[in-house]
Amino acid sequence: MSLQMTRNIGRALGLGVAIACINACTEPTTESAAASLPDTTPPSQTVLTESNSEAEGSTASHTQRAYFGELHVHTMNSPDAFLFNVRSTPEQAMRFAKGYSVEHSVSGARMQLSQPLDFISITDHSEYMGILPKLFQADSELGGSATSIALREGSTEERQHTMMDVLMTLASGKPKEPLVDPALRASIWQRYVELANRHYEPGKFTTLIGYEWTSSGGRPEINLHRNVIFRSDKVSEQPFSSFDSVDPKRLWTWMDEERAKGIELMAIPHNSNLSDGLMFPSQTAFDGTPIDEAYAVQRNRNEPLIEITQIKGSSETHPALSPNDEWANFEILEDLLGGNGRVGAVQGSYARDAWLTGILMESTQGFNPYRFGVIAASDSHNSSTQVEEDNYYGKIGSVDGTPETRRGGSLINTQNVKYSASGLAGVWADGNTREALFDALARGETFGTSGPRIQVRMFGGWGWTKDLTSQVDWVDRARSEGVPMGQELPAASSKYTAPTFAVSALKDPSSAWLQRLQIVKGWVESGERYEAVYDIACSDGLTPDAETHRCPDNGASVSIETCDFDHTKGDVQLSAVWQDPTFKMDQHAFYYARAIENPSCRWSTWDSIRTGLPLDPNVPTTIQERAYGSPIWYTPD
Repeated sequence: MSLQMTRNIGRALGLGVAIACINACTEPTTESAAASLPDTTPPSQTVLTESNSEAEGSTASHTQRAYFGELHVHTMNSPDAFLFNVRSTPEQAMRFAKGYSVEHSVSGARMQLSQPLDFISITDHSEYMGILPKLFQADSELGGSATSIALREGSTEERQHTMMDVLMTLASGKPKEPLVDPALRASIWQRYVELANRHYEPGKFTTLIGYEWTSSGGRPEINLHRNVIFRSDKVSEQPFSSFDSVDPKRLWTWMDEERAKGIELMAIPHNSNLSDGLMFPSQTAFDGTPIDEAYAVQRNRNEPLIEITQIKGSSETHPALSPNDEWANFEILEDLLGGNGRVGAVQGSYARDAWLTGILMESTQGFNPYRFGVIAASDSHNSSTQVEEDNYYGKIGSVDGTPETRRGGSLINTQNVKYSASGLAGVWADGNTREALFDALARGETFGTSGPRIQVRMFGGWGWTKDLTSQVDWVDRARSEGVPMGQELPAASSKYTAPTFAVSALKDPSSAWLQRLQIVKGWVESGERYEAVYDIACSDGLTPDAETHRCPDNGASVSIETCDFDHTKGDVQLSAVWQDPTFKMDQHAFYYARAIENPSCRWSTWDSIRTGLPLDPNVPTTIQERAYGSPIWYTPD
């Protein structure tokens, strides 16, 4: 949720939201109190995957495994979460990621993953991080301030006015000075560092330190947000916030300055689908200056990744941008933030479109500002990771914490039912440590899933034979002879006519079987942008059609009455070595892998089955979960 969007609160909900918060916020749970609570529910049962076991048919090399985690989760210390009555703490978010249950602050439901995560970063908003809970605590650093006294002891009218006064500063970008005291901000931030260090178990569970820079660029309905992630516990004195600047270039400059001090960090944009075309501009930057090589270099240095999918929808592509991609219409959320129902521009708002823009700029101007890989994340504001369709409790507190409220809307978006139970970050790394994970993220050897723990990886090279992926050491050979996801494919000698790509996907043991494995290609020819989708491996012994490049339908089904999915169709693993049939040496191009499951029930269908509520016609009853790999680029000499 955009913090600047609070300027719409008065118009959308009057003072009702502020009143609800005031009535529920008088005695918030403190982080220290939460830390002292016993874990009454044991960690969920671990299901063996390649992140913790060398499975038969493993695609992992001797030194790398796929690790799954969350780099975008909020707690009560985020103002928007606190506003909507979330009272779970960063400590509880850490325990949730480790497999323990957390109580939903509004519904009381026990939220728990089916298996623990490998890593996490708690990314509360930098704007007023941890401040609102302190305003309701008489013994806090802010307890003696006029704002705190008014919120705790004032009349109903005075409390309403005071809360709105605080919230409106988020919209104006002009904070109340006592609430952004540097020493107070630094102390709150340091507690995040201490918490992460306390829960860090190298080799078993990794905690990356991070936060969210929440800029709307001065327009309350626009999402230009980034999560800032640090490589170690050597972090900035305090986070850079949108109070400092709403311009992404200013964030990058600050990051460059921090890097010069020896602090390693990266920014990860999310929800470009809600940016109204401003996340990936093609002509001018946010500040109105032309996009040039310096812009491209600085952006790529600081933003090696984006979130390709999460609760607020998919950012891969849009049916209007990719009309020939039958899978483009997946978990599309178009309404911009603010609950007004305004649909934003699609051009400049999606990853595939940005990759195409980037290679077009490179072919005509010599630089590409959009050399980014992908992960996925949840953006849950409940101190939890809401990515399992049959185990989904909503995005944020009282907005959608029950099946009934999930069928309504709010000042965030008009239809909560269009939120997704998504997603997870996948990282191919040499170990489960801060350094290994961060370095893999930085080089783009990553993938994102819509929720299931599907493992996907791809290598690009020249001259590989069709049987490469059937060899025991194929990953080691592909790495030594080619390049992994996130990298540039080097030019080949003239004896090769086209590159080859070795791709593999392994199903989540708890999810539906894999239906197809694809490569999506984008290229530039004669100054025009093109894209194509190729099915390169089909389940059930089927083969792609030579003309359409599509697998036949494998006939997999799912019961809408019980949500039982088909256990007789689909494959556990799909792999292929594919050569581009339309390749030209003088064309700029990119390639990325996409693995798609058989159909299964969407979370909204699970809600209907459990409650008896009718199916919502605004969303599909079933979905095909998927995983997306980072691209490999080809640039002519």
